[in-house]
Amino acid sequence: MISYEAKLKTLGLQLPSPPQPVATYVPAVRAGDLLFLSGVLPMREGQLVFSGKLGRDLTVEEGMEAAKLCVLNALAIAKQELGSLDRINRIVKVVGHVASEEGFVQQPQVVNGASDLLVAVFGEAGRHARVAVGAAELPRRAPVEIEVILSIT
Repeated sequence: MISYEAKLKTLGLQLPSPPQPVATYVPAVRAGDLLFLSGVLPMREGQLVFSGKLGRDLTVEEGMEAAKLCVLNALAIAKQELGSLDRINRIVKVVGHVASEEGFVQQPQVVNGASDLLVAVFGEAGRHARVAVGAAELPRRAPVEIEVILSIT
């Protein structure tokens, strides 16, 4: 079986440095065989890569790219916590918050950027329960915030 980190490389992706908390929280909490990841923004090297609202400042495709970057950051946090992505048994749940202009209703398509990447990397173990909701505002004017729950060994 190919490792999940090798799978990322075959997809032409690499994990960024794990983002650091910007408030009073921790990036991950382990409870039994579950790892709960805090909400992650589309950051690279401490900078927000995308900003604004879907339906006004960003297209659905840009929102999908932002969601994908959120997941890469989430996986970087998981690797930091676990030592290896291969300790992930299953992606249990994804919650996607999408900063949305009034009338924008394509939150599920935006969050597909995250879901599609997880399935591409983890296969069947990447299929998950999910919530995709619109938000008036997100921290730092981020267009997307993704939180993930993982089943781990």
